[in-house]
Amino acid sequence: MDIAVMVNLQARRGSERVARACEAELPSARILMSRSLGDLERFTAELRDAPPELVVSAGGDGTALALLNTLRASAGKAELPGAAALGLLPLGTGNGWANAVGAPRWRKAIAELGTLARQEPHTLPRRRFGLVEVEGLVGPFAGTGWDAELIDDFNAQKSGPGILPSRYRQGVAGYLQGLFLRTIPRNLARERVEVEITNTGADALTVDDEGRAIPLLGGEHGAVLYRGPASVCGAGTAPEWGFGFRAFPFATLVPRRMHLRIYSAGAGEATLRIPRLWRGEHPMPKMHNWLVTRCRAVFSRPVPFQVGGDRLGMREVVDYRLAEDQVDLLDWNALLS
Repeated sequence: MDIAVMVNLQARRGSERVARACEAELPSARILMSRSLGDLERFTAELRDAPPELVVSAGGDGTALALLNTLRASAGKAELPGAAALGLLPLGTGNGWANAVGAPRWRKAIAELGTLARQEPHTLPRRRFGLVEVEGLVGPFAGTGWDAELIDDFNAQKSGPGILPSRYRQGVAGYLQGLFLRTIPRNLARERVEVEITNTGADALTVDDEGRAIPLLGGEHGAVLYRGPASVCGAGTAPEWGFGFRAFPFATLVPRRMHLRIYSAGAGEATLRIPRLWRGEHPMPKMHNWLVTRCRAVFSRPVPFQVGGDRLGMREVVDYRLAEDQVDLLDWNALLS
């Protein structure tokens, strides 16, 4: 099996040690240790010239998205050349997309790939995902509000004031420290932002209390789906943000739709419901759900904005759309079952 591996040396756990393990288990694989955008561009050019059967992205969600968006910038689409599957090795911080397909720890993942590569014939179990597109970039989720603020607050708490020792600030504990010491206090004192959501795509669906997709009365193209306060306004085609936080539990409920969500509760109320929010429970008071193909969000003031976990500044208007591109991820759940 022809395998190409990209190891992001800038990822949280990315290192030459991971690359050496790949070389040992996958001696015939093409392996790149990426340190820069130039490295990534050379790798994508090689993929186009000689498409493999499997592309392994060893890094966080951002590493995989950098690969897809580099492909998109050069070839016009984020789909891998030669209909290759994308295998995710979770070396990043949240690893939400990798979690959605059951990616194991990197050592086990590399060993399983080595076993698979030695099998003849071999099959690659795949799971297809759509992508959210905003401003020409694609990812499994994008959003504004607390989710985008948390990215800054997570990074700031690593070296700023806090109650955790530095060695505990990299994972979910650091995420929670940023949430409770920075994001929540800031929003308790801040005036709420308002948003207007207009459906700019196919007629919208919603989700009933049993979790079933149903037509939305008054959800036709051009309709205003929502007008009111928004603490979080995001869209996703995969269930997780990361750390097991199921922000978009209905992302895969209907093919070729993205899950648009608005949470309209304030910071104090949200704090009391964090465990339920984390699990993606439904129904949830003041949680609004739609399944759409395109929409426009217009905010009452600039709000922090992120695509795939990468902060991209402040926005007053965001156009979410379901990208034409789709990506086949290696389904680790099926491979390991």
